[in-house]
Amino acid sequence: MNASSEVVSSLTFAEELKQQRWDDHRFYHQSRVTQSLHLFSALCFLVSYALLPFNPIAASLFGWTVAMWSRQIGHFFFEPKGFDRINYVTFDHKEKVKVGYNLRRKVTLLAAWISVPLLLWLNPSFWGFFSRFEGYSFFDRLGILWLVLGFGGLFFRTFWLCATRGVQTGLVWFTKILTDPFHDVKIYHMAPVWLLRGQWMDPMEHAQDSR
Repeated sequence: MNASSEVVSSLTFAEELKQQRWDDHRFYHQSRVTQSLHLFSALCFLVSYALLPFNPIAASLFGWTVAMWSRQIGHFFFEPKGFDRINYVTFDHKEKVKVGYNLRRKVTLLAAWISVPLLLWLNPSFWGFFSRFEGYSFFDRLGILWLVLGFGGLFFRTFWLCATRGVQTGLVWFTKILTDPFHDVKIYHMAPVWLLRGQWMDPMEHAQDSR
């Protein structure tokens, strides 16, 4: 077990949740554009949460096509990829310590997301998966498959973290992902205002003061 693992293992559930959120913010949400997109995405995910008990297919379609994509654009196009002078770490280091889906894992997940409608178009029954659902439209089936993909990605990463980094770390990450929309609204509600004022990057004095 390395030193960082020992530090994490000594934290309570609430402390580790705070730490994961803090690392995510200071390492991956430095751009005001990213923060603004996360605010928009968070509001969209809350709509999906509200839809899920009543219309899970609509929740899935809306969540993947609007909420998820708007959330990832900032990470790929607006976040700095070089040496992080705020936290004094390399981008490679951030990718290695990322608890959840780093950019490489996100590429894999998004590639799977894009491949689902293509495969469904080529094989409408999805190799027998929908053999008993003849009345379902293409978009009904797509929503179901994306719902399976979303929950599959969430539970797979959670179980992986439980097995490799400890049960608490996995459960903390699971909790963080599900509560991120609420947390993002709380901490990024002013991001569009700062962006309109011409501030493209968050100065993150709080991150620099904590070094």
